[in-house]
Amino acid sequence: MTDTGRYADISVTLENQVATVEIQRPPYNFFDFSLIEQIADAFDSLDENPECRALVLAAQGKSFCAGANFGTGKDDGTGSGDFTEDGFRNTTGRLYRAAARLFGNRKPIVGAIQGAAVGGGLGLSLVPDFRVASPQARFAANFVKLGIHQGFGISVTLPRVVGKQAAQMMLYSGRRLNGEQARAIGLVDVLVDADNLRSKAVELAQEIAENAPLAVASVRATLRADLMEAVAEATEHELKEQQWLRATADAQEGIRAVAERRPGNFKGA
Repeated sequence: MTDTGRYADISVTLENQVATVEIQRPPYNFFDFSLIEQIADAFDSLDENPECRALVLAAQGKSFCAGANFGTGKDDGTGSGDFTEDGFRNTTGRLYRAAARLFGNRKPIVGAIQGAAVGGGLGLSLVPDFRVASPQARFAANFVKLGIHQGFGISVTLPRVVGKQAAQMMLYSGRRLNGEQARAIGLVDVLVDADNLRSKAVELAQEIAENAPLAVASVRATLRADLMEAVAEATEHELKEQQWLRATADAQEGIRAVAERRPGNFKGA
C-alpha cells in the first residue's frame, strides 16, 4: 500500500505490517503546523489499520529535521525556516497542540534519523519509541544558544529517554552530539552506517511487528500511558517561557549569532 496523494508533505507506505511515514521537505525538512498535522493524521489513520503493526518515521534529504519553520506566521506557505517573531507568536501555540497528538498514537514507532535533529527537530525525533541513527547524525537542544526556552515537549520527553542529568547537560549547554555520543547516553538505540539506516529501522520495526499485536499494544500503553497528557501540559509551560524570552534582546542576539555561526554576545536583557 502506498498513500502519497492524501498528504502534501509526507508519504505513507505499508509493507509486511510496517508503515513508513516519510517527511518530504528536503533538504532540511523544517516543520510547521501543517506538517505536524499531516504526520498526526497519518498516525491516527494507521492506528485504525489492522494491517499495520509498527511504524517507521523517516525523512528525505540531508537532515531528519533541522527545526521549526515559523516563517511569516501566515497560512500561505511562506517562510524558509526563519525564526521570525511574528511567525513564532502566531503559530507556536497551535503547533504545540498538534505536536502533542503525535504522542497519542497506539502503535510502536522507530525513527530513522539522518543528519540534523536540532531544536524542535530534536523534539520530533523523540516522538518514536526508538531511534536508529548513523554516526553522522547530529542532535542538539540549542535553545539557550537562541536565547529561549526549549519547546515541543522536550522538557518531558528528553529526560524520559536519557535521564535527567544527561538532559540537563544538553539543555544547559546547547551542545551538539553526533551519533556515537548520542548512543552513549541512550538517545540513539541503534547506530548504523548511513547507507543502511532506513533498512535497519524497518528491520527493527518488523521485529516488533512479528509479536502478538494486542500484547505489544498493551505493553506500550502501560509504558507511555500518560505521555500525550504530559507533553500537552509541558508545552503550555514551555510556550509561556518562550514567549517572554523571545521578546528579549538576548533572543534577538542569539538568533543572529546562530545564523552567523558565532557565539552569542549575551547581556542578560
